[in-house]
Amino acid sequence: MANHASAKKRSRQNKLRNTVNSQYISKFRTALNHFQTSLDSEKEEEIQKSFSAVNSILAKASKKGIFKKEYISRKLSSLSKQISKK
Repeated sequence: MANHASAKKRSRQNKLRNTVNSQYISKFRTALNHFQTSLDSEKEEEIQKSFSAVNSILAKASKKGIFKKEYISRKLSSLSKQISKK
């Protein structure tokens, strides 16, 4: 356990950041699952809506520094490639 005041504060901050980061990751995974199910249903409007949701979540996560820009770019590229194959 931390003994100094600054170490205690750092511990509190880390717990909060960990919680927020894991929430964003969970939202991303859920949106990705919705995207995959919409691809299977082959409804164009639903696919675009779910792709937009994934894009939005990734943009917000990038702004917070949760995912790297390169990962987001690669992921969106592969998802759009999946759309064009359908």
